[in-house]
Amino acid sequence: MNAPAPDAPVSERIRYRLVSAGCRHHANDNIAAFIEPGELDALQAEVQARMQEVLKSLVIDTESDHNTQDTAKRVAKMFVREVFAGRYAETPAVTEFPNISRLNELMIVGPITVRSACSHHLCPIIGKVWIGIMPNEHSNLIGLSKYVRLTDWIMSRPQIQEEAVIMLANELETRVKPDGLAVVMEADHFCMHWRGVKDIEAAMTNSVMRGAFLTDPNLRREFLSLMPKKDA
Repeated sequence: MNAPAPDAPVSERIRYRLVSAGCRHHANDNIAAFIEPGELDALQAEVQARMQEVLKSLVIDTESDHNTQDTAKRVAKMFVREVFAGRYAETPAVTEFPNISRLNELMIVGPITVRSACSHHLCPIIGKVWIGIMPNEHSNLIGLSKYVRLTDWIMSRPQIQEEAVIMLANELETRVKPDGLAVVMEADHFCMHWRGVKDIEAAMTNSVMRGAFLTDPNLRREFLSLMPKKDA
């Protein structure tokens, strides 16, 4: 891939760095390390300009339609700063503490509200996540709010639910280093509600079980029985 010209769109400059480094940049990957100061503003402006062209191709008169005059600007901000922010923002700061008290009992965090987007149609995925931790004396402990911040950081990207829970489990396992880790996600997919089959009742639940949760059926059963339900 040839180096982009100095006046090339910022997306081309960022992509060049990624390709040169051999770094994957799928929809659910974080690329913050390859974005230089000030480029996120430029990227948002570029997305806005391209979104304006999308509206034009949809034959929407944004000049006389007061409802869509600023739609391209709003959508660009939404994608870059909000619903896809987990792609462009650095990992949230997470303070880790040693397990001084040698905690070795089951910990459950949840339900955590999650908002993501299907990478197939960019439709919303709205749901809940529950996290189970079986720490050991060498585990790192993190604050309750940090589970929420890390979950939001992972989920705020275009992706599919099956991969999202794996990415979250990998992040938590690396940080906490527990004997066992469980992640369960239940979500509504608006690519089914809003289009296609238009089934408003269907939801998807999937899980990742590692370590003690995978090998000990009693621990897994305890976690699932104690997991606070969203309707509780």
